[in-house]
Parts: sequence; C-alpha cells; structure tokens
Amino acid sequence: MSPSAIAMLAISMSVDAFAVSVGRGAAIGRPRFSEVLRTGVVFGAVEALTPVIGWAAGVAASRYVEAIDHWIAFALLVGVGLHMLYAAIRGSGDSTPKERSLSVLLATAVGTSLDAMAVGVSLAFLNVNIVVIAVAIGIATFFMSAGGMLVGRIVGERLGRAAEFVAGIALCALGTTILFQHLSV
Repeated sequence: MSPSAIAMLAISMSVDAFAVSVGRGAAIGRPRFSEVLRTGVVFGAVEALTPVIGWAAGVAASRYVEAIDHWIAFALLVGVGLHMLYAAIRGSGDSTPKERSLSVLLATAVGTSLDAMAVGVSLAFLNVNIVVIAVAIGIATFFMSAGGMLVGRIVGERLGRAAEFVAGIALCALGTTILFQHLSV
C-alpha cells in the first residue's frame, strides 16, 4: 500500500473520532488541555488497536477466501464508506456524550472504531504492513480527535458531519481502487 493510500486510510478512519470529538468539545464548552489530550490518547489507542484485531481475524480466514479477497475488501470498505455517508447525511441526533468520565470516553472510542476493525479485516487480504497502518491510524486519530475537541467549542457539530461525509467518499474510492487494481492485473 502506498504512503498516500495509508495516509488517506488513516485520515478516513479518524474522521468519525473527529466528528464525535467536535461534538464533545461543543458539549463541554471549554475543554481543559488535559481533557483534550485524554480524548486524543484514548481515541488514538483504540483506533490503532481495532484494525489489528480485524486484520488478525482476516488473516485466519484468508486462505479460505483468497480467490475473492479483492471483492471482500471492496465490499467492506465501500460498506463502511456508505455507512459513514448515511450517518453524515442523516445525522446522529444528540449522541454526543456530555459526561467527562473515562468509561463514557472509552465506550465512545470503541463505538467509533468498529469501522476500523472491518477495514482491518479487508487489509488482511492485501499485502500490507498492519503495524505501519495501525500506527498511522492511531496518530491521525490522536490529532483529529484532540483537534476536534478544540474545534468543537467554535464550530459545533456541523463541521463534524461534513468531515464524515468526505471520509465516507474516500473509503468508497479506496475500495473501488483496490478492486480495479486487482481486476486489471
């Protein structure tokens, strides 16, 4: 996977954490710097771990589905992308946690990282270095979620939904590119 594809994937995977963090920042009002860092660390760590879990599950199943792996990667990436598009268009209501507890933050981070687990499964069917990708996703998510907290008090939820829409399109494009590259060989 090229560095630009890894960057696009990392940013796409971190946009849902950005959207939630914008909402958290708006709900909290004036988040302290420690709250911003804690949000970035929790979201980044969880978002880096989940694609590795998905990748491990995919590797275990890869020998059974090698002939159709490109279709599976395409379906998972496009499926996650379409889900992100749907969520951005429909809106998520008032799902922004107003509490500052670590358990609420952790539950939110796990909820937003499930798409990264699905993407991790699709990465198992490609020849990629999952550690590099997981670290890139974790770092991107740290900065996107910490930045989202700071942005949230200024712009509110609107920017988060627009970013999620763009990320959904990017994931659909990445899945389509993988399919076309495999079929054109």
